[in-house]
Amino acid sequence: MVIFLAGATGAIGKRLVALLVRAGHTVSGTTRSAEKAAALRAAGIEALVVDVFDAPELTAAMKRVRPELVIHQLTDLPLGVDPARMAAYGTQRNARMRTEGTQHLIDAALAAGVRRVIAQSIAWVYAPGAEPHSESDPLDLASEGARVVTMNGVATLERLVLSSAPISGTVLRYGHLYGPDTGSEVAGAPPVVHVDAAASAALLAIDKGQAGIYNIAEPSAYLNVDKARSELGWDPAFRC
Repeated sequence: MVIFLAGATGAIGKRLVALLVRAGHTVSGTTRSAEKAAALRAAGIEALVVDVFDAPELTAAMKRVRPELVIHQLTDLPLGVDPARMAAYGTQRNARMRTEGTQHLIDAALAAGVRRVIAQSIAWVYAPGAEPHSESDPLDLASEGARVVTMNGVATLERLVLSSAPISGTVLRYGHLYGPDTGSEVAGAPPVVHVDAAASAALLAIDKGQAGIYNIAEPSAYLNVDKARSELGWDPAFRC
């Protein structure tokens, strides 16, 4: 399958590239860094140096690739930021990626005739209520403070991916990542997911995923992941 991977040099993206190549897919991956493009080519995929916030450039790249599927793994939470500054520095930037960035990606996909999108979301978004949370539980849209920015970004991303007909959208709600390139080698408080297992969920969703939402995290009292296990055949213990 011809795949357009947005965010190919991120924590999940890098692991996913290897899985996609191993599975025989033809992949074009995006990066904003010309320096990182060489690593993508060395990994066996086409490197596209493109900024998702440049809508005309993104659309031109998408039309040239003509993918059958777009995988959205874009984030804007750089490693090494002081946690005390993350709310001001990272949350706003990541929310913009989820809103404006996702809008540009969906627009480009529609312009290129793409009919399937798989996108990264987060799993710690549920409104207070009975646990463990399943995918049909409501989001915490009545939250306050800095969480409002995150929730609005997540809600917009998911709406765009799931409600942009004729695109069939699949949303993967990941737990907090740990493992290589995530900034944490050990799991923290749930919901959590190892970056390898997160990447494998995206790979499985290509052939087995349906339109809708999947919780992707290690089982916990907070989150129900039975849907991903039964429909995708996903294993939280997967490691590359």
